[in-house]
Amino acid sequence: MVTIRTFTERDRPELHALYARAAAGSPSGSLWGHDESEAAVYLKPYMDLEPGSLFLAIRHGRVVGYLAGCLDSAAFPSEVARVEGAIRRYRPFLRPRSARFFARSLADLAWAAARRTPVAGDFHDARWPAHLHINVIPEARGTGAADRLMDHWLERVSGHGAGGCHLQTVAENTRAVRFFRRKGFVEHGPAPVIPGLRYQGRRVHQRTMVWTP
Repeated sequence: MVTIRTFTERDRPELHALYARAAAGSPSGSLWGHDESEAAVYLKPYMDLEPGSLFLAIRHGRVVGYLAGCLDSAAFPSEVARVEGAIRRYRPFLRPRSARFFARSLADLAWAAARRTPVAGDFHDARWPAHLHINVIPEARGTGAADRLMDHWLERVSGHGAGGCHLQTVAENTRAVRFFRRKGFVEHGPAPVIPGLRYQGRRVHQRTMVWTP
């Protein structure tokens, strides 16, 4: 059985350890291949700034997944700012594995500029101010953990009068897109290329989805 509770400081080490495992094998998994700097973008700010919106899925006494949410994206550091801060601090572009990602990013940006096509970026729309990131380790998928995490989060969004919610995933992650549709999210806007990211050797695209109570 899966239970859901909010984050506490004592969960920090276990949640950091789970971060990389939860993204394993997914098209929307690791970006540049350095877990610590990526967690500084997609996990640590939520522990530090909005712990009341960070939900943990517990199964057999251990954390098997989490949902990191934010009720008001305008009051939270943007993803672009978080990425820039993590790059300055950890300098992942100096690591061989990560350097390939940044080289591809530059190539993708040049490719998109030549074609005058947009690339992935932050989403801003007052109709859907809340946002989330959700991850469940592979062995806990299909247990209801993701469903229960999402249900708790959407109840929090509705209960705080936050209006709507948005998320951004990888369009090629069809399993995730189907799950979000089932929870009431719908696709919104185009699906631009995510610079540098590859799945099975191919470019992938950012899919924005929105939910309205």
